[in-house]
Amino acid sequence: SSPLRSQLSALLPSLDVFSQAKPGQRLDLPAFAGSSDALAIARLAGGGRMLVVITANPLDAQRLSDEIAWLAPDLSAHLLPDWETLPYDSFSPHQDLISERLSTLYAITRGEADIALVPASTALYRLAPPSFLAAYTFFLKQGAKLDVDGLRMQMTVAGYAHVTQVMTPGEYSVRGGLVDLFPMGAALPYRIDLFDNEVESIKTFDPDTQRTVFPVKEVRLLPAREFPMDEPGRTRFRGRFREKFEGDPSRCMVYKDVSNGIAPAGIEYYLPLFFDETATFFDYLGESAALTLHGGVDEALNRFWGETRERHKFLQHDPERPVLPPEAIYLRPEEFFGRCNAYAQLSVRGSDPVEWARPLPDLSVQRGGTDPLKRLEDHLVRLGQRGISSGTTAAEKPTRVLLLAESAGRRESLLELLRDPRLEPPAVDSLTAFLTGDHPYAIATAPLAAGFFWTDAALDFGVQLVTETELFDATPTARRRRRQEATSDVDALIKDLSELKIGDPVVHANHGIGRYQGLVNLELGSDGSSEFLHLEYADKATLYVPVSQLQLISRYTGVSADEAPLHKLGSGQWEKAKRKAAEQVRDAAAELLNIYARR
Repeated sequence: SSPLRSQLSALLPSLDVFSQAKPGQRLDLPAFAGSSDALAIARLAGGGRMLVVITANPLDAQRLSDEIAWLAPDLSAHLLPDWETLPYDSFSPHQDLISERLSTLYAITRGEADIALVPASTALYRLAPPSFLAAYTFFLKQGAKLDVDGLRMQMTVAGYAHVTQVMTPGEYSVRGGLVDLFPMGAALPYRIDLFDNEVESIKTFDPDTQRTVFPVKEVRLLPAREFPMDEPGRTRFRGRFREKFEGDPSRCMVYKDVSNGIAPAGIEYYLPLFFDETATFFDYLGESAALTLHGGVDEALNRFWGETRERHKFLQHDPERPVLPPEAIYLRPEEFFGRCNAYAQLSVRGSDPVEWARPLPDLSVQRGGTDPLKRLEDHLVRLGQRGISSGTTAAEKPTRVLLLAESAGRRESLLELLRDPRLEPPAVDSLTAFLTGDHPYAIATAPLAAGFFWTDAALDFGVQLVTETELFDATPTARRRRRQEATSDVDALIKDLSELKIGDPVVHANHGIGRYQGLVNLELGSDGSSEFLHLEYADKATLYVPVSQLQLISRYTGVSADEAPLHKLGSGQWEKAKRKAAEQVRDAAAELLNIYARR
């Protein structure tokens, strides 16, 4: 391990509890104050085995990934993100998410991950077998021979798109003796300079400026999708599609698109049809991996499974887009926990905090006062005068304070609020720089969501990590959400059925403007009754929309709700309106581009 890792590991609290757990046994850990759970996970990792953290909440997985990267930067922590689409959605995940997922799965199979962070619902997805990644991953090295025509064919088979200018993962471009490509899982694209048929140099470049950054010796190319779109893969898809679904497959656009070599939107929910046998996340883990269940994983899985079955019940009757049963796409919760029993498990969901990570004292701002940060200023003065925290005994260790801001701009704002020039804290670059320095208090930028009071036998002093959450009583997620809502049309969103009144005009994403006429219960045969929104269109036409598809409905934002023009179902009027709006947007964009180009 690096010197930094050795130094930080000596400072982290000891949590070597996996040696007490046997496969199939679950040990409960106490609660962790603030973001100290990330510190504990960083200490648990290492020792030659991978630590797999399964979180109940996808936001916790992302939070832990960011916090561990700051707390222990030399640890290799990889996040397996969710597709961020609802089950059976008819649009595909963002290419950046696919890129990160493939990179994480590859790192796990190669044993390059110290920590793997996975949301619980994501761990249920059935995946391509590990052999798929091994077969469709290839390398380009400096000095090697390269057949450009063969590379084109190989990139096309791997799912890469040929473009004129490479900007996002999964794209490549060939211009004479230059080959630009953006591999999945890579942070930057690569520019390959050819001399005849030999790779003369490989350099990364900035996709915005197109300027090279630094040279490299080798490029790893992962597949651009999580399923094969070559001829054998499409043949398996067609055969298994006909086995799974009744009726004429030529009526299904998904079947026709795949047959023509096109990956339609939402094809990810047909992934099992591309393989003779799928794998699960557990098939990528080695036998020595250790599991940590973070939060209420049981409840999260049961809730996700119930919602998925509900969506399948509403969508299973569409002959033009048939859907697979949930069991074909996901593990059942009982299957998930059965696979977990092959590993030692720790459960982080206790109620009593650990001794080495305690809550912080009240340091919140005094809103409306002349000195908002007076509590923090008084606290820093007491620490500077006495060397110990307020309310402790002299026998306790000295305490140092590290203020943490979300960004450099937020850090400068905090420094401006600390009006006393005697209290202006120096800036440090990292946690290690603060721990090895001698500042009684300092300030840094970090992604920690909540602070805590860190004390440990390996430290000669206590450390209070104070974030903006403690100062302003708002989590980073809430602050970002408020900034986003300030620029969003909140009135166009219907967040709850109670916001709708009988007769209100609404807009359906696929059918246009209609009027809301209330909720009705309809019998669905053997599936029982379900609740629907009753929408009325022109000529008294009726449309019933399942409550589970509420995201397709938005509020009408025209000048007069009473005079809203109702569309006629099946007339194409709504499609014409959308096309006209899109043309106007393009015209406005072209006009703006022309104006700024002249400037």
